[in-house]
Amino acid sequence: MRSKISFRIFLMGLFLASEVPCHTLAGEAASRSVILSTTTSTQDSGLLDVLLPLFEKKTGHSVRPIAVGTGQALALAAKGEADVTLAHAPSLEKKYVADGKLLNRRLVMYNDFVIVGPPSDPAKIRSTRSSVEAMRLIAKNRARFVSRGDNSGTHNLEKALWKQAGVEPEGGWHIESGQGMGASLRVANDRNAYTIADRATYLAFRKRIALAVLLEGDKPLLNIYSVMEVNPAGGPGVNAAGGKAFADFIVSSAAQAVIKTFGVEKFGRPLFVPIAGKREEEIGG
Repeated sequence: MRSKISFRIFLMGLFLASEVPCHTLAGEAASRSVILSTTTSTQDSGLLDVLLPLFEKKTGHSVRPIAVGTGQALALAAKGEADVTLAHAPSLEKKYVADGKLLNRRLVMYNDFVIVGPPSDPAKIRSTRSSVEAMRLIAKNRARFVSRGDNSGTHNLEKALWKQAGVEPEGGWHIESGQGMGASLRVANDRNAYTIADRATYLAFRKRIALAVLLEGDKPLLNIYSVMEVNPAGGPGVNAAGGKAFADFIVSSAAQAVIKTFGVEKFGRPLFVPIAGKREEEIGG
């Protein structure tokens, strides 16, 4: 992955041969480019493919998304290597905001996590409605479980569920993929294993895998996405204006209307529920 600084230098290099003073053109190009660090689920679901062109057309900015696990996306933003971040790990996000690294956390949308696994369900998790009990059953039966293992929002939820279940996952049945959501689903499918996935990515991959949704609807599985601007004090290259423009856009009525219907045509249901302007308490988070 190229760093933000090298990306800015690359932009300057594009104008070295120009007759117009390069510092002027390079500065203008950099101010129009926005680096978005985000979770893999926003990319794997196809949502960014719809939203980013709308933002670019509306504002004249160009966006370079960096889709990684939420933990890494937040860390990149906190180091000033992005201008804005879209993530789904509320407790971690609030810590960065409290530390002053990120600013103006606003809710954008939510969907939910589901626990998926082999349709034969060897750990019998269909017998419970509790996500914590499901994890306990998986561990008790030493059924294969694929963990993202990447400090993403999904991985943080998994760790919280293991902790509540009183389980320290270790042994050959607990497999770390170290990859994003789509790739982890493929690994779980290949290994005939359980895993936790956000519903949007699962639906996007459903026709390519045999895994079935075995547990859903439990409150801890709520998956809330928020947008945060990067504090310009975090680094000299932070495009604060560009980051704010994207944050303002994604909570705008126009973007929220797109989110509300995204996925209906392809999957028969929306993949996300827009919640800009609401508080977590209002949606059960």
